[in-house]
Amino acid sequence: MYRFLLTRRWVGLHLLVLALIPAFFFLGKWQWGRFEERSATSARITANLAAAPVPIDRLARPGATVPERDRYRLVTATGRYDPAHELVVRRRTLNTRVGFYVITPLVTPQGAVLVNRGWVPAGATADAPPRVPAPPAGEVTVTGRLRPAETRENTGIRNRSGLPAGQILLIDTPALAKGLPYGVFGGFVELTAQTPVPAEAPELLPPPDVGGGGGLNLAYAVQWWLFIGIAVGGWALLVRREARDLRTERESQGVTVRAAR
Repeated sequence: MYRFLLTRRWVGLHLLVLALIPAFFFLGKWQWGRFEERSATSARITANLAAAPVPIDRLARPGATVPERDRYRLVTATGRYDPAHELVVRRRTLNTRVGFYVITPLVTPQGAVLVNRGWVPAGATADAPPRVPAPPAGEVTVTGRLRPAETRENTGIRNRSGLPAGQILLIDTPALAKGLPYGVFGGFVELTAQTPVPAEAPELLPPPDVGGGGGLNLAYAVQWWLFIGIAVGGWALLVRREARDLRTERESQGVTVRAAR
């Protein structure tokens, strides 16, 4: 009855199912790995955002990189802004509006901190300088989210030369530090509050969207593993249907032979 399983057509189907099973398994495993990675990242960022601010020199130092474990950790720094070396970052959006981030060095006794003071709208043209509120004069204490330096790898933004004076595309701290007359802490600080509070300031950036912690990847992992059951179940269903059709055909032929006699 089941000799048909050894025909060329059915052997091809067996091989296809056998190939799909490990493929679906490893695709599900890959999505599971992404789920675990994103869930861990989400949990770490959430904890960092909820932690009490600490002085920046406890987590970073001039010339060093910001560890991934400290991304979005709240830090404080006290010093004086240096508006003479202020820069604006092109092509940055806030609530779908295109504009600039404002990067102003805050010079402290331990070194300078690049502070992203917030967002300002674009000027009349793409190359026109935006109107940027001046930073507070005198000693300032800032609180903000510690961020690693931006690179093409972690932002997807391609850097280029030939920009208008004072404009950049990436907050690439090591590159920017080369043009500053003092040592610069690694990474930069995304401002959340400052004292004294200025009368006018760039619009503060919202906290990061932590997302669902990889929930979509978990759904994809389960989906790929369910496909294994569908593939095996579909194969079994086809086998049963083929066997039933052959049995019906043989019974029909038997009835025809007896009738002919």
